[in-house]
Amino acid sequence: MDRKRVRLLAVSVSLLAIALVVAARTRRRAVQPAESVVRATLSNGLRVVIVRDPLAPVAATVMNYLVGSDESPAEFPGLAHAEEHMMFRGSPGLSADQLADIAAAMGGQFDADTQQAVTQYFFTVPAEDLDVALHIESIRMRGALETPALWDQERGAIEQEVAQDLSNPEYVFYTKLLTAMYHGTPYEHDALGTRPSFDRLGAPMLEKFYDTWYAPNDAILVIAGDVDPQKTLAEVKSLFGGIAAKKLPARPAVRLGAVDAQTLHLTTDLPYGLAVISFRLPGYGSPDFAAADVLADVLSSQRGSLYALVPAGKALYAGFSFDPLPESGLGYAVGAFPKSADGSALLQEIKGVLAADVKNGVPADLVEAAKRHELASAEFEKNSISGLANDWSTALAVEGRQSPRQDVDAIAKVTLADVDRAARRYLALDDAVAAVLSPQPSGKPMSGKGFGGAESFAPASPKPVALPAWSHKALARLELPSFKIHPVVTTLPNGLKLIVQQDAVSDTVSVIGRIKSDPDLETSPGREGVSSVLDQLLSYGSQSLDRIAFQKALDDIGADESAGASFSVSVLADSFDRGVQLLADNQLHPGLPAADFPTVQHQVASAVAGQLRSPDYLRERALDAALFPAGDPSLREPTPQTVESLTLNDVKDYYQRVFRPDLTTIVVIGDVSPAQARAVITKYFGAWRPLGPQPATDLPPAPANQPSATTVPDSSRVQDSVTLAETLGLNRFHPDYYALELGNNVLGGGFYATRLYRDLRENAGLVYYVGSSFQMGRTRSIYSVSYACDPENVSKARAIILRDLRQMQTQPVSPAELQQAKAMLLRQIPLSAESLGSIAGGLLSRSITGLPIDEPEIAARRYLALNAEQVRAAFAKWLRTADLVQVVEGPSPR
Repeated sequence: MDRKRVRLLAVSVSLLAIALVVAARTRRRAVQPAESVVRATLSNGLRVVIVRDPLAPVAATVMNYLVGSDESPAEFPGLAHAEEHMMFRGSPGLSADQLADIAAAMGGQFDADTQQAVTQYFFTVPAEDLDVALHIESIRMRGALETPALWDQERGAIEQEVAQDLSNPEYVFYTKLLTAMYHGTPYEHDALGTRPSFDRLGAPMLEKFYDTWYAPNDAILVIAGDVDPQKTLAEVKSLFGGIAAKKLPARPAVRLGAVDAQTLHLTTDLPYGLAVISFRLPGYGSPDFAAADVLADVLSSQRGSLYALVPAGKALYAGFSFDPLPESGLGYAVGAFPKSADGSALLQEIKGVLAADVKNGVPADLVEAAKRHELASAEFEKNSISGLANDWSTALAVEGRQSPRQDVDAIAKVTLADVDRAARRYLALDDAVAAVLSPQPSGKPMSGKGFGGAESFAPASPKPVALPAWSHKALARLELPSFKIHPVVTTLPNGLKLIVQQDAVSDTVSVIGRIKSDPDLETSPGREGVSSVLDQLLSYGSQSLDRIAFQKALDDIGADESAGASFSVSVLADSFDRGVQLLADNQLHPGLPAADFPTVQHQVASAVAGQLRSPDYLRERALDAALFPAGDPSLREPTPQTVESLTLNDVKDYYQRVFRPDLTTIVVIGDVSPAQARAVITKYFGAWRPLGPQPATDLPPAPANQPSATTVPDSSRVQDSVTLAETLGLNRFHPDYYALELGNNVLGGGFYATRLYRDLRENAGLVYYVGSSFQMGRTRSIYSVSYACDPENVSKARAIILRDLRQMQTQPVSPAELQQAKAMLLRQIPLSAESLGSIAGGLLSRSITGLPIDEPEIAARRYLALNAEQVRAAFAKWLRTADLVQVVEGPSPR
């Protein structure tokens, strides 16, 4: 799926956690040994960087074209984004269907994004398929199909993407913020574009844009992974060397004027409000960039004065984020407040905190802590092949560096004086743009008997596509992938399962754990919300270290840690022992301070009050109510009353019953031996003992649901978000799981190459995204399809989905589709090992579910053995298309 990097502000508050999420990429700086990096500039100007990383038999490519929304004419915002879409519509010698089929056969991990200064095209593939990915990029650099017919098809999809973002009030705020901050400059508009612009845009302008900017001398190709750098460079020269350079025009200048300081008052459909103060900070090219980066980290510290608003009960969350651009950047101070609170008052509190930090200076130890975290994150970036490729691409193509090391070196040189100077210069409250986004609740969900509209607009099924000769191996090779993950699994005397995967690709160790639990089953009647209060209190430190002291101990070693039913710590290898000690102290001996309990209790109750009226929550609630019978444990929900009635003893009692070693799995992965890992985990977790018999943690099987339709009003949306779902009569351990999963990769699991995408997006332009999935659990399972479209097209899209589902039940899939789906699933097995995080997550998930550690290898054998009739039979047996429930969030569908 193509993706544009729209840097918007989004805060996510749930019952489990209150956390800030800003859609700006975390800038981790990976530093590779010089001998593992090969650079070259071809005679046509194409710059090539190849970074060897033997983490997994995987390669990632990023083709960076140094053109983005900055080069889009003011009267046609989104032109660069439209061109990104058209690059998936094919090139001379490579049709859109061929591109989709080849990419799917290589594992389906291909993508793109448009930013202000760059447009990027991504592939992550098995290393042996790298030449195929390079073939595709070389063909796309030679030309793109920009015909009026193809643009007419793609226009519908990109306008649905616009509608999707315009249905997000935080994005609407972001567009207003850009106008206020950067009026009269290319930064005034983000990369997305507008419907009126796309309605006026024609194929000739797209063709001109491509011919002007898509050139080898305006591109940087980054390749990372388990590759032979010299052999790969030779392949690049062979494929790209004959492409002619172009004369590039001058780029639009970014001349920054004064900020249009103002305070915006907007609404949000989130269950809480937001108070935001935005500043113009230095961009990548400024000598102050590194100091501003450290300043942002200091201001976001949980030991900082801004976050102190949370334990003081003045905010649900408070933090700071930095979203840089080449010539400037945006800094956000954000506070979240409950729907009943005064957002303007919180705004004044935030201003006061920042003014004090500017006047008094920031704490020196927070500056050093921020630097340690930044430098540690550089080491962690080696733990992902695709992350490594993206990091180098950002450094070279966006920041204009020679390597990510320059960022690391600049951070290391930042002093306290530098940070204080940056704060005085850039945190100018008189030049800030402030905003209060007040929560706007949903209307009452409406149930109906029908789904609206007749079943129509059902195009024919896709036909097999003949692939070019150079790509045949991408589909023809159906081999059992080598499962190269061989962890050491042991069980401690207290019942805790320990899984250790040693990998010395970086000087880091990560520990992730999970306690098998379910609050819906383990919460006492009338105590709903107790798990949420516990989760919040766990962030207040341990019995030996209070909140501030505990965070300082983490900062001293540059560690990231969290406690709870899911818990983790990430550290540099030489701090592994100390990191586990702190994690165990927080997890096994939580402080649960009585003095802070009333504040946390009130915050959770306030968050719950907003959540019960928010459209997103009501949509999920309506879906659960339609799928499960009255009285089902999954339908339990906290209320402000149940939360306010809790006592600290209720929280402690829940903790004692749920947090137990005999239902816990811990995965240790990184530069540590199994023996060392076991010794350290035993040292700090070995004395943990369970209290009482094991509780029930698996929900009871769910009966078949009845069909229904519900609409959840959301006046902020211009587009409907639709979910079709039903319960299934099998669980994850049933043999038919594999046939259903294989069939889903024919139906909806691989972008353009699947039936739903081709029918709904490529051919009809009704949606930007459609996804289908089987959520198979230990005791119950759900099948769902989700999409978003204009209200008048909900029924049209539904008709196509039902048509495709019924065809899966009545007709065997074609040999070509079956081959492609198998190839995708088999390639995804090695691709799932492209990062230590995905390896650890897979090991943990399989352990908690009760699957064998080598389940991916077992699954590969099952997929290879399946035939088309078995897929059809499984869909016919388990799916009940007449019983699908439909839940719509947004305007009433038509």
